[in-house]
Amino acid sequence: MTFGTYANLWYDRLDLAPSTMQNYRNRLEEHLLPAFEHHDLRSITEDAVRAWEQRERALNYAESSIKSWRALLHLVLGDAQSEGRMPSNPATRHRVRGKRAGRSQKRAPEKTITTILGTLLIAERLALLSGRDEEFVACVLLAFTGMRFGEMVGLETRFVRQDAIRIEWQLYELDTGELVRCPPKDDSYRTVFIPPWLVALVRDHIAQAAPKPCACHGFTYVFSGHRAANRAAQRPGPKLVDVARRANVAVGTVSNVLNGRVAVSDGTREKVESAIRDLGYVRGASGGELAAHQRRSGFATWLFQPAVTGKYPQKAPLLPRPVPILGEPWPGVPIRGRNSALHADACWLPIAAGLTPHGFRHTYKTVMEELGTPAPLMDDQIGHEDGSIQARYSHSTSTMVARLLDGLTELWDEALDARRRIRPGSPVTVLDRLLREKPLREKP
Repeated sequence: MTFGTYANLWYDRLDLAPSTMQNYRNRLEEHLLPAFEHHDLRSITEDAVRAWEQRERALNYAESSIKSWRALLHLVLGDAQSEGRMPSNPATRHRVRGKRAGRSQKRAPEKTITTILGTLLIAERLALLSGRDEEFVACVLLAFTGMRFGEMVGLETRFVRQDAIRIEWQLYELDTGELVRCPPKDDSYRTVFIPPWLVALVRDHIAQAAPKPCACHGFTYVFSGHRAANRAAQRPGPKLVDVARRANVAVGTVSNVLNGRVAVSDGTREKVESAIRDLGYVRGASGGELAAHQRRSGFATWLFQPAVTGKYPQKAPLLPRPVPILGEPWPGVPIRGRNSALHADACWLPIAAGLTPHGFRHTYKTVMEELGTPAPLMDDQIGHEDGSIQARYSHSTSTMVARLLDGLTELWDEALDARRRIRPGSPVTVLDRLLREKPLREKP
């Protein structure tokens, strides 16, 4: 049996989370099948696996990505071995093999974090870029709870409590654009305690936004999308995602076929081309629909990245470029449209270049460490599980929670004071109200 035939049978037997199924399919289609699809299972050798890995590395893929692709190859061939289809697993990585020097160069980059003041300034820019107060509230909630992005998008109004928020669901975005309502990662259901001022901030937002149940899931969510999906709500015709669904492949695979990339197997390419013909898909004429929820790509790429770096990302034919702003009122209001740079007074400087929405989880954990929060409460807040014996005998208490919330409140008040010293008001309505509610405290 060939690797391609077995891989298809193996994948069809899986019953995993949609996100895992998507990741497995992408790795198979884009990296494993192009290399091994027509190989007999018994003909795949350790040398062949090693040569494939070296070819991938020569294409400058991240070491972590190559490691994940090899892990999937090991998983597939391991099941084939257990079924008696091959004598051994050639993807097994033997201990104490290969060069030891230089391994540190392959490590993942250090995660960027920021301060509470940095969080406030980023949240202000997010609101200015989107034109809504909602992104300010969402950013502050991410930073003061350590929520994952999908958990924030999937936060329902009924789970906002008097002193906490309850994490029960997340919305995970598939390559097809579908947002799947699923349990939080690693079943990290939890109650996250938050300070009273943050509860008020979230509840005020809900009262003003008056969200309604979405058409896709039928539940009422705290946050919504800020723009039309792909800016193509009015254009008719089949979309890229329709082609992907028809061919039963990932959107990225369709893109690879359209761009003439070789990293697609012949069988997959034929399925995609057949779907394009059947649907009458015309490149550049696809449509879209209004986004009911915040999209990771739209939020991270076109809001978060410009807010933290001061630059819009590259989008062909344009290179990365500064965010043009009108200098007053501070911190500057972004301007858009043709020749916007000619009308700008200035541009933003970076606040925390390299920070991502997930970096707020690292920021929150670091802040809790600085406040001396006990490990059991940190794990409870951020959704981690400590399987040690010591952890079984340690528990969170109301006293621990009170100290944490007091510490977070003090840090927030200090950040507001620092922002008042820069400028007492803000063009963002919700922040302007917060800045004017309390007088500036004297420095100790």
